[in-house]
Amino acid sequence: MLGDQGPDPGASCLCHPGLLPLTPWPGPSLPQALGPCLGLRFLPICLLGLPSPYSMEGGELFSRIQERGDQAFTEREAAEIMRDIGTAIQFLHSQNIAHRDVKPENLLYTSKEKDSVLKLTDFGFAKETTQNALQTPCYTPYYVAPEVLGPEKYDKSCDMWSLGVIMYILLCGFPPFYSNTGQAISPGMKRRIRLGQYGFPNPEWSEVSEDAKQLIRLLLKTDPTERLTITQFMNHPWINQSMVVPQTPLHTARVLQEDRDHWDEVKEEMTSALATMRVDYDQVKIKDLKTSNNRLLNKRRKKQAGGSSASQGCSNQ
Repeated sequence: MLGDQGPDPGASCLCHPGLLPLTPWPGPSLPQALGPCLGLRFLPICLLGLPSPYSMEGGELFSRIQERGDQAFTEREAAEIMRDIGTAIQFLHSQNIAHRDVKPENLLYTSKEKDSVLKLTDFGFAKETTQNALQTPCYTPYYVAPEVLGPEKYDKSCDMWSLGVIMYILLCGFPPFYSNTGQAISPGMKRRIRLGQYGFPNPEWSEVSEDAKQLIRLLLKTDPTERLTITQFMNHPWINQSMVVPQTPLHTARVLQEDRDHWDEVKEEMTSALATMRVDYDQVKIKDLKTSNNRLLNKRRKKQAGGSSASQGCSNQ
């Protein structure tokens, strides 16, 4: 099953060693974008990593765009890709699963063919978001943040933030948040993420539609409770009417090619940013009353311990 820290490796799943399901999924049809990346038991889903026999030969999403050369990458293509990724996230969220690690290297094509399928992979940080699954005796109830009191929406909103970052890169070729220091995630980058400090600079954004920019703003809201849900995302005109999105040529392929040497840094920065989000959420549940830093509580404990020692001394005399 999925615990608070992700999949339990000892869970009893009806899975092939290669992580293919041996039993049919009893719920709705799996979207193509999820592919052979789920080990399934009865309910809930047991999410595991990408099975090794299925080495997605088409490579990563952005590497594929880098390799287009002079062939234009258009805004409509970006919308169709985001719709496909959204379909996978929508399925997971409908089953009360948050992926929590949606990033470029986890978006892989099945083959190098033009019509190959883009798949979302690697469920190592996935988490059940039903209330019962997330309840734990490790809360410090006095200090719990409002968003943690609604863990279902909070965890899923991390996936929505990731969609916003991926969409931003698809439309221009560079990320909305970056580190100026060479560190994977610098204090300045953390601050920009938390304050929502990003822009749509020209010339890369000059021809991108306002609908696309509006959708990014709704996904990169700093307050997790204000971000779009996956249902709202899929119902946005730029997604559900992707066939009429302008076929404007984007700067994406050129920028990705020019910055190819720095792409690993971009991926590392996003990995670190997602890890920070997970830590912000998960560490709230580490404290319990035995390990609390509440000074008043600790003072009372010391007093009680002193009284207990005195009582023992009296009883031994």
